[in-house]
Amino acid sequence: MTSMGRIAAAERRLGPRVVLARAPAAPVARLRPLREAIAELADDWTLLAAGAAEPNPFYEHWFVAAASGAAGDVRLLEVRRGPKLIGLMPIAAEMGYAKLPVRFAVNWRHDQMFVGTPLVAAGEEEAFWRAALDLLDGEDWPTLLHLRSLVEGGPVHRGLIAARNCAVAWREQRAFLRSDLSPQAYYEQAVRAKKRKELRRQSNRLAELGPVTMRRLGADDDLATWCDDYLRLERGGWKGETGTAFACSPPRAQFFRDVVTGARAAGRLQFLRLDLDEKAMAMLVNFRCPPGSFSFKTVFDEELARFSPGVLIQRENLAILDDAEIAWMDSCAAEDHPMIDSFWRERRSIVRVTVPLAGVRRRTLHAVCRALERAAATTRAALRKTR
Repeated sequence: MTSMGRIAAAERRLGPRVVLARAPAAPVARLRPLREAIAELADDWTLLAAGAAEPNPFYEHWFVAAASGAAGDVRLLEVRRGPKLIGLMPIAAEMGYAKLPVRFAVNWRHDQMFVGTPLVAAGEEEAFWRAALDLLDGEDWPTLLHLRSLVEGGPVHRGLIAARNCAVAWREQRAFLRSDLSPQAYYEQAVRAKKRKELRRQSNRLAELGPVTMRRLGADDDLATWCDDYLRLERGGWKGETGTAFACSPPRAQFFRDVVTGARAAGRLQFLRLDLDEKAMAMLVNFRCPPGSFSFKTVFDEELARFSPGVLIQRENLAILDDAEIAWMDSCAAEDHPMIDSFWRERRSIVRVTVPLAGVRRRTLHAVCRALERAAATTRAALRKTR
């Protein structure tokens, strides 16, 4: 009898074999130079972003690649379960927390990144944080981990809380758009009747100067030309006067071009413009990351400020409410923004979180830092109340 015949005979006597499922591999974290990771991880990184628990375009491969020129000594904290990438976060070292000379780890952010939530595969939130914190516990350089611009109460923040007790060090509420209403119904409910009347008057006066058209970047539109128009508008306003416009610095102008080019290639770019006589007078860049979207940058011709072109293009932007793939939009604006806060009614809570690391000395320093931070916050609140 052949060996296969003996196996078949044994199976007839003993019944079918039971195959035990292997336990999933434990997540493993590592730190590596960011620029090295950008070059090597493009496919895995893109796949992770597509299945992330929370969308964050600012940590997607195309945005980080564009921003990496300003990164300095930044590393990528990468977590894998077996061969699968389940989470990543750019991380840097900084000195001086709560005015104490302590070195700490922080999620790295370019100054044009407005969300700092790591990209984590859905369902892997707690596992990602446990592996990441185990790695940092074993490193001797950070006193604590400080995380900036997390979405409070989101799945990644909840996973962090489940992995380790941590404290919210700071919180802001920024404008957020989410509604089942139509664009027109939302506009009528969100904006006061007097303001709507004023915007109608401004639109009518603007139309007297020439044809006003709303355009969205299409597949056949030349992106470089749209970037030129955007940079021209921004430099012509107060940002140009203060030297903070992208076009005031060739590397920053190139950063903007690289970001929108990368976003378009990734299918994330939504570029809007409001034209007067076929010349751009307001432009808006959004990043579409279903089920959400992020309003990145708005510019307008400040010589036409009396017609509120920035508000008019935001009124057109409400069309996102009819997009079946998009449930919400983050304004990425500062708290109490004078324009968007009066236009969008919902709010999103963004927090900074301080996480202790293992070791008696480090936990003691973390407690001291938090005490100083709370005392400073109490003092600021008292001063505001007095004023």
